[in-house]
Amino acid sequence: MSADFLDTIVFVNLFDETDPRQRGIAVDIVTQAIDRGSGAISHQVAQEALNVLTRKLNATPTAARRFLDDVLSPLWRLGPSPELFERALELRSRYAFGWDDALIVASALACGSERLLSQDLQHGQRIGRLHIVNPFAAG
Repeated sequence: MSADFLDTIVFVNLFDETDPRQRGIAVDIVTQAIDRGSGAISHQVAQEALNVLTRKLNATPTAARRFLDDVLSPLWRLGPSPELFERALELRSRYAFGWDDALIVASALACGSERLLSQDLQHGQRIGRLHIVNPFAAG
């Protein structure tokens, strides 16, 4: 079974007190991903999630470190490489993605994921073996 690749928005929704439904979905996704070893993230997702946590949500360094250790690190499967950036450039050109989205898709493919859980990309889109799924879509 391939690990689902979790986009940053999944982690941001863990802290969204304005939408209990999406927050509950995010909690379920992250909990299952950690418990079952069925999730993957890249350095980019870790970086973006920690940026939101510390800059926008004003988390303390201790809270951010705990989040890194307990949530992000168990899912972290991929770091930067020239090959990853080359693949992202190809995807950006072919699909007209923005850079950040191209890097997320390239990372999901590099991790061998068959599903990319993202609210920011087109739900249902397929890129090779990768299926983009918006886990927060109603219905």
